[in-house]
Amino acid sequence: MGLEGEIEELREEIAETPYNKSTEAHIGRLKSKLAEKKEKLENQSSAGGGQGYSVEQTGDATVALVGMPSAGKSTLLNALTNAESEVGAYEFTTLDVNPGMLQHKGANIQLLDVPGLIAGAAGGRGGGQEVLSVIRTADLVVFVLSVFEIEAYAKLHEELYQNKIRLDTRPPKVRITRKGKGGIDVTMAPEVELDENTVREVLRERDYVNADVAVSEAVDIDRLLDGVLDNRVYLPSLVAVNKADLIEPDYLETVNSDLRDHDIDPDDAIFISAEAEKGLDTLRERIWQQLDLIRIYMDKPGRGTDYEEPLMLRAGQTVGDACEKLGGELEDRFRFGRVSGPSAKHDDQQVGKDHELADEDVLRIVARR
Repeated sequence: MGLEGEIEELREEIAETPYNKSTEAHIGRLKSKLAEKKEKLENQSSAGGGQGYSVEQTGDATVALVGMPSAGKSTLLNALTNAESEVGAYEFTTLDVNPGMLQHKGANIQLLDVPGLIAGAAGGRGGGQEVLSVIRTADLVVFVLSVFEIEAYAKLHEELYQNKIRLDTRPPKVRITRKGKGGIDVTMAPEVELDENTVREVLRERDYVNADVAVSEAVDIDRLLDGVLDNRVYLPSLVAVNKADLIEPDYLETVNSDLRDHDIDPDDAIFISAEAEKGLDTLRERIWQQLDLIRIYMDKPGRGTDYEEPLMLRAGQTVGDACEKLGGELEDRFRFGRVSGPSAKHDDQQVGKDHELADEDVLRIVARR
């Protein structure tokens, strides 16, 4: 029996095993084995030339447009960007990915229209592994759903999950430290309901023999595995409902009901029409907000403040990060910075490299000669 058959058998056994305290450790062991088999299959595919690859990222951030072939992603890409004039500047050998550059609030945001995912993409169907590997390199996933195919969301979400892409969540608080002897010691927060033996069984299947394990929040077996493995990608997401101009008034509640059935708040979804270019300003702004970009206006000696081409950073980044992005010898020659704006206590505040910047700060860097 090949790996694919072993994977299917494990999936069937997991599905057929009732979950309770007495079976919890067994299910944890099975899921850990399943993860191992899937990794081996992916490695075999890579060795055979079917590996995924990353797209060269340009601009200040990258957004993947994910949807079924009929969702209207290409029309949306062209409506938001200058894709048609720049496609020729990119080469995507075996995978047809259409890129474009969205310019918003001084930022250059690369949008990638990836081929429509089909069921089984995570297992390699339809070049799915290559498609999914491109999505893993993005900073944000935008689901593009046809208003008549809201149910596609569940399929798309599952394909991303199967390819280790975790959406709208953070890594679980699970810390593992290998040690020389003593077996596996488990420390868990009071709210953790998993049995300590379940945690040990999961780790043993991942070849841990001696380790200290701390689980600091409530997790299920799947989240525990996410904490044990280091190959998960955590990305934010948005939902854009396309072809909204075709919704008849009496059909709107059906659409809203379909969204709720898939745990999408209709107020959080962005209703657009790529063809009629409606709702696109809202989509641009929501993309900007989700990416957590901030604009830093550089005060350049002898030239004043450049408000036309701000330095783009992420929320939480510092003056030191600004120096690193500006490049050259600035990091080594840095003396201090002067900041005016939202993050400053007063105009022209003198700051060091660890000062956290905010959107629309004005920054002047004073460097050694």
